[in-house]
Amino acid sequence: MHAEGLTAGERLSVDCTLGWVEPIVGEVIDTVGEPSHDADLSLLIDHDRRPFHGEDWLPFGRGAWTRDGVMVLRDACTSGFDVSVRTTEEGAAFGFRWRPSRSSKAAQLALRARFRLLARAVLVQYPALWRASVRGRAPMHAPVVRAGDAVVLLAGPSGVGKTTLIERELAAGGRAISDNLCVTDGTTAWGLVEPTRSDAIQGRRSTHGRREGPLSGRAVELVPDRVVVLRRAQTGGVRMRRLEPAEAARALVAATYMAGELRRFWGLAATLSAATGIGPVHPPIAEVASVIVRRLPCFELSIEDISSVRLAEALEGSVTVCA
Repeated sequence: MHAEGLTAGERLSVDCTLGWVEPIVGEVIDTVGEPSHDADLSLLIDHDRRPFHGEDWLPFGRGAWTRDGVMVLRDACTSGFDVSVRTTEEGAAFGFRWRPSRSSKAAQLALRARFRLLARAVLVQYPALWRASVRGRAPMHAPVVRAGDAVVLLAGPSGVGKTTLIERELAAGGRAISDNLCVTDGTTAWGLVEPTRSDAIQGRRSTHGRREGPLSGRAVELVPDRVVVLRRAQTGGVRMRRLEPAEAARALVAATYMAGELRRFWGLAATLSAATGIGPVHPPIAEVASVIVRRLPCFELSIEDISSVRLAEALEGSVTVCA
């Protein structure tokens, strides 16, 4: 398999000789954009089971080795895949080999939905997020959706109802870069490509009782014109209020660190940065969030019954009614 595409604003070139991995990788690469002839990331998923490193490699840390500008990581993020990374000024080349420990293999067999999410992350999404951080961009647990005349960076913790609102806007003809995670430089936002996960769709079983399906109306990138922090309310119907920039930034940063999808990313990003000497040890999340909230108007949207609301309708007249 050879594939080219986009995710998180990064151009990818993927070669896979491990047949059972091909559909996993194919779900997280967007072919909507231009072909990636000059890829930022080269990903090779090899059927070879030999270790990348030998006895003459220099130990860098627990489960990590370096030699001649290449870093090797054993069983990255307990995914069962060993990772080899070589960086250049133009991009980075990641190699993967399936060499699971006994516990990683057992988790693959017993927790198939969880393993699929982890494999997607390690093989495609985490390398793309790390490469984006080298450019000064940051991951955010805040999708961007066009809702009526507004383009909304929608923040809030997992489970608060962001996907439900986005699904309703897409059904009404809206566009979204994702329903979960994005990468942004503070102005433009690019979606992290993956299936949507919801308890209201038909499809393959996923985690937390949800199912997976394609995200219709996907846009490669959008430029938000406002930040909306979504909250659930016990009473009060639908209420909108203006947020101070510091409140909005806090919500953006907190939701990003709370996201389970990124829990394993922080350690991997730090290891890659420390071993290669390229990019920040930690993505500039707080810094980029500060840029966003200083540039855009920020609101809090509190909803009692998420199933009865369309985001576009809730936003109508929000500038004038918010205190």
